Amino acid sequence: MGYLLASPVRRLWQDPARLVTPYVREGMTVFEPGPGMGFFTLELARQAGPSGHVVVVDLQPEMLDRLKRRLAKAGFTDRVDVRLAPAHSMGMADLADSIDLVFAFAVVHEFPSSRIFFKEAAECLKPDGRLLLAEPAGHVIAAAFDSELAEAAKTGLHPVDRPAIRRSRAALLRFA
Repeated sequence: MGYLLASPVRRLWQDPARLVTPYVREGMTVFEPGPGMGFFTLELARQAGPSGHVVVVDLQPEMLDRLKRRLAKAGFTDRVDVRLAPAHSMGMADLADSIDLVFAFAVVHEFPSSRIFFKEAAECLKPDGRLLLAEPAGHVIAAAFDSELAEAAKTGLHPVDRPAIRRSRAALLRFA
C-alpha cells in the first residue's frame, strides 16, 4: 500500500510542493505523523531547508526503512528525524513547545484516539504553531471530521482557515 501512496500518479491530484508551500518556511520545525514512505516528507524537508527540521513518526518500521532510503537518496537524512512510535502514543514528549507546524495529512482517522492525537500534537506545538488537518473525504465523512475538530478544540486548537484540498476535508488550526 505504501507504494501506492507514494506513487508519482498521486501527484496529479495532490502535488506535495503545492500543498506544502503555503505552510512551511525556511528554518521551521515540522512534525509529520504517519508519513508512510514519505510522499510529503521530502517536500517538507525541502521547504524547511537546511536550517529547518522535520520530525516524522510512524508505527510501521518497514515504512520508515523505505522512507530512510528515499531521504538518503534525496540527501535529506540530516534534516529529518525518523522515529518509530510506541503503541499508544506518538512519543513526542521531548518536543514540547518546539514544533511550528504539525502536518497531519490523511492520518488522524487512523489513530485509535483522535483525543490523544490532538492532545499530544497540541503539547508539541509552539504557542504560535499551526496544525494542518486534512482527511480523505472518501474515508472520513463530514460528521467524523467535525468530531475531530471538536476534539482539537478541547486542546485549544481551533480552525482559522478551511483550505481547499482536492478530495479532502481540511482545516488549518491554531491556538485560540
